[in-house]
Amino acid sequence: MWINKIELNNFRNYEKESIELNKNLNIFYGENAQGKTNIIESIFFSSMGKSFRAKKDTEVIQLGKNKADIEIFFEKIDRCGKIKIEIGNRKNIYLNGIKLKKLSELLGNINVVIFTKDDIHILKGGPQNRRRFLDIMISQLKPNYMYNLNLYLKTIEQRNNYLRQIREENKNEELLDIWDEKLIEYADKIYEYRKLFMKKIQEKIKKIHKDITDNKEELFIEYHSDCKSKEEYRKLLKERRKLDIIKGYTTKGVHRDDFTISINDKDLGTFGSQGQHRTAILSLRMAELDIIYDEIGEYPILLLDDFMSELDEKRRKHLLEKIENIQVIITCTDKIKLENKNVLIYNVKDGKVRKENQDF
Repeated sequence: MWINKIELNNFRNYEKESIELNKNLNIFYGENAQGKTNIIESIFFSSMGKSFRAKKDTEVIQLGKNKADIEIFFEKIDRCGKIKIEIGNRKNIYLNGIKLKKLSELLGNINVVIFTKDDIHILKGGPQNRRRFLDIMISQLKPNYMYNLNLYLKTIEQRNNYLRQIREENKNEELLDIWDEKLIEYADKIYEYRKLFMKKIQEKIKKIHKDITDNKEELFIEYHSDCKSKEEYRKLLKERRKLDIIKGYTTKGVHRDDFTISINDKDLGTFGSQGQHRTAILSLRMAELDIIYDEIGEYPILLLDDFMSELDEKRRKHLLEKIENIQVIITCTDKIKLENKNVLIYNVKDGKVRKENQDF
């Protein structure tokens, strides 16, 4: 799988730009705030239908403009395709010229794995960061997962509204049974997806981490959920109903799921060094690459946004050995010398991309 061309109109600081890409390595370098990450963002947007850094779609529209367009031309083992996304008062998504009715129809056309320098917060930050990691990975492979997750989140919102009405307006408490049964149905499906993919991660990440650390560290990842069965979650909702009414929100569910990582039987979050956190996130992302390959039979596109600078020489070597035959998009402040690699180099300045020769 690879992208051969990106066309941007009024996207972030790109008024009109066309970028042709290499099938292997593509390096975009330049000073900060010139537009390098915007290229990564446009690819991610075309894969997932949303940005990885903007809360609202309209944030990506160039200042003073009403609409932004992204067009991505890609190739897979079995087909070629084009994705176009129009972002304005509303978002329109087209696949090969046909307007898509649901976001789930976009997912899986372009698969990506993204590394950013903020990835360390996946493990060091709150549980929502780890759930988001799972949601992005699973959604690309199982679009129905995102459909069920959105239904679950919508039902949580409705249930929370009714909890507050019970507390403030003395509404009928028994009507919560309606929301509870919906939550249980969606939560069960989400849990099964997450449990399956956490098992796949565990199978991959243990060996990957051992290789990176020369067999010095053994990594274990564990998934935590309140919803291991319909019966268990139904009982939990009943037990916590009074508390939920007092608080005005649903205190238990798959929206509270988490996973933890231990290294040599010590909790990474409590005892891990900065270097161990970086190695663990590298292992996690490399496991994601392998899982996507196993699922679809080809590697996803690898997006490295200012990430190489976060790695020491040893970790960088492990990553570079892994990315043979994968299209990689790298952003960095300085040129990176990659010997014996088929690479295109681009300088990015003031929202303009200029292709250069690989001369150092």
